[in-house]
Amino acid sequence: MKAQFKRAAPYADDAMNLPVADVDAAIPYYERMFGFHVVSRSDKPHKSVVLARDDIQIGLAENGGDPTQEGCVLEVDNLLSAFEEIKGKPATEADFRDDKFGQTPIRVFFEVAPDGLCYMIAERQET
Repeated sequence: MKAQFKRAAPYADDAMNLPVADVDAAIPYYERMFGFHVVSRSDKPHKSVVLARDDIQIGLAENGGDPTQEGCVLEVDNLLSAFEEIKGKPATEADFRDDKFGQTPIRVFFEVAPDGLCYMIAERQET
């Protein structure tokens, strides 16, 4: 069973303007690893693409930003399914950590894309 992606929350400013050096080179990774598909492309004000999956959209842009300083929290409905889908292997307890997003308790794992963007994949926990 695939995880449902429910929400994308950027670490900094804008989940629709995540910096990458090369949009075209980045797209195959996001399609293969996260199951995103291309919704739209633009060349103005800079080359960019909007990617979507389930209930979320993110944007990659050649905007001159530093991808190692940016990323998103991607909220899912089933962390175990998301891990197995993205990492391609069964999960162990050591693969996850408990954290908070604001005041909300979450369980998470991380994925760093080849472009340098870091993603925290998270599932809300009961309080």
